[in-house]
Amino acid sequence: MPKVHLLVGTRKGGLIYTSDAARQKWECGPLHFKAWNVMHLTHDRRDGRLHASAAHDVFGPSTHYSDDWGATWTQAAKPPALERPSASGRPPSTVEEAFNPDSVGGKPEKMIKTWNIKPGLEDGVLYAGTQPAALFKSTDRGNTWEINEAFYDHPHRGNFFPGAGGFALHTVIPHPTDPQQMWVAISTGGCYYTDDGGKTWNPRNKNVRASFAGSDEPPEYGQCVHKVAMHPANPNRLYQQNHEGMYRSDDGGLNWIDIGTGKLPTQFGFPIVVHPHEPDTIYLAPEESDQFRVSIDGKFVVWRSRDAGETWEPLTNGLPERAYLVVLRGAMATDTYKDAGVYIGTSTGQIFHTRDNGDSWSLLADFLPPISSLEVAVTD
Repeated sequence: MPKVHLLVGTRKGGLIYTSDAARQKWECGPLHFKAWNVMHLTHDRRDGRLHASAAHDVFGPSTHYSDDWGATWTQAAKPPALERPSASGRPPSTVEEAFNPDSVGGKPEKMIKTWNIKPGLEDGVLYAGTQPAALFKSTDRGNTWEINEAFYDHPHRGNFFPGAGGFALHTVIPHPTDPQQMWVAISTGGCYYTDDGGKTWNPRNKNVRASFAGSDEPPEYGQCVHKVAMHPANPNRLYQQNHEGMYRSDDGGLNWIDIGTGKLPTQFGFPIVVHPHEPDTIYLAPEESDQFRVSIDGKFVVWRSRDAGETWEPLTNGLPERAYLVVLRGAMATDTYKDAGVYIGTSTGQIFHTRDNGDSWSLLADFLPPISSLEVAVTD
């Protein structure tokens, strides 16, 4: 019988909720990595292995893997680590460092945490994005990791700077059929693309605003990307929730078009996900503004478009009518069913979900630590 596993990363550990295909009753397993900040839990469906990125105030950051659904975990023999300054100059890793010139020098950057782990296309290959912003690759199923030198030494990188959430490479999107192609997104740096397996990287930010940088014209790079999503059936189409709007690209990021202004109540938000079977259907959880990062007018609303952002509709059935909620960039996910399950976690510890493409919602869990990420795995 199929099982649905909801993998939850929180600031105090990781949890796995399990249900059957009906997705009505959920059982919660034990807390994994107690007292660790679990940024991401994910399942590699190629081999069944679970991967976790976690950081501890004393022991620091690391990655781990499990072959028995979390009954036991193995720490990576060589987790992502920064051992030298980048050739482009070391950008600040935190907001505090950004205003402390003595901290920016020739010393290696300090690894703060791994934001996400993403299975690649080739056997045994995984990718990880970190804070400070760097891209790592594993070719042995997550046991050892190597930095992508070309991106770390990119000449633009010395001009990147941290967003409020830190200087992070938070999104990794491998091409679904070509291992040479990949997109990554950095806050604050922009979207970058490679078509030669990571040997070279080019910015893909045309038409994306960055007025906080002091220019009315969109710059080549330096945008504050919040999240990028793709449906594997149409890899040329990308969706981007940005600090300054909602965008779509129909040519792999070469050009972006605004699909939010005048259609959505705000430009600001963090997560975005695509329906598992409908490449034109997307979901957002916008917030009021950069200055007031909570649900708009104190009402929690998910927005859905079924025509690739040409039109939008608010989804409210079953969601709280009065709530000041925040959804972080990694805390939204879908399952693989035709009547899609969409799952949303908040920074105040609630998980809401739908089993009918967003038409109605219910509370799956409450009273959790702040939720950093959600992923869904469907197994036989």
